[in-house]
Amino acid sequence: MNDGLLRFARYAFPPNRLGYCGTDDNAALLGYLSESRSDGGLLDLARKFEGAYPYLRLIAATNGLRDPFDDRVVQAYWIGNELLEKVGASALYRSLKERFKTRMDSSAFQWMTAGLADGTTPHHNFHVLEVYRRAGLMRDDRAAVALDRMDQCRISWGRVTAVEGGEAIVERSPLELRDGKLGLGRPVPVRVTRRLGAGEDGVVPGRIVSIHWSWICDALDARGLHRLQRETFRAVHHTNATL
Repeated sequence: MNDGLLRFARYAFPPNRLGYCGTDDNAALLGYLSESRSDGGLLDLARKFEGAYPYLRLIAATNGLRDPFDDRVVQAYWIGNELLEKVGASALYRSLKERFKTRMDSSAFQWMTAGLADGTTPHHNFHVLEVYRRAGLMRDDRAAVALDRMDQCRISWGRVTAVEGGEAIVERSPLELRDGKLGLGRPVPVRVTRRLGAGEDGVVPGRIVSIHWSWICDALDARGLHRLQRETFRAVHHTNATL
């Protein structure tokens, strides 16, 4: 079993089920998660996530790791860890240029990449707040790149206050726009779906969890929470400097 592949699938499934990214075979991805099973078939599905997979390859390559789905790489992209620090501004710029320069006007690309030396990393929340909104990467052309969609798409965190079968109530801070700048508001209760597979999911009242498109992906320890908060605030800071 490849823990990195399964972690990737847990985070990638929520938007995939809505048709926003990745494989068209949603049922197959759901099957792997339901059975907590990974093999070459899941690897093939994971490689079809054209938004996330190149970031994983970038993180792995700059850290001398052969497997983009090494659990450390997957954790770096979705949550954050020390591997992100080794991806310098030049490497990130080259990756973004290759993938996105032709998908947005030149001024938007220049604004997005102008401040990469500020410590910006190839974390999913940077992709959501900067690349996603500028390049219009949703598969559904009718979908407006709006604040609430960015808020759902970013990896967020919250404290579980109640568990109700396959769902939980979580106190979570929403993304807000105040005086033309992004920030996080006061925590509010939201209803989310508990993650699939992996047996016991650790979702109990008082636990901190990570959330993607109203699905719980992981239970976070103190280190994981700190890393996710750090990468989120980095992404918000970069975006506010380029609004």
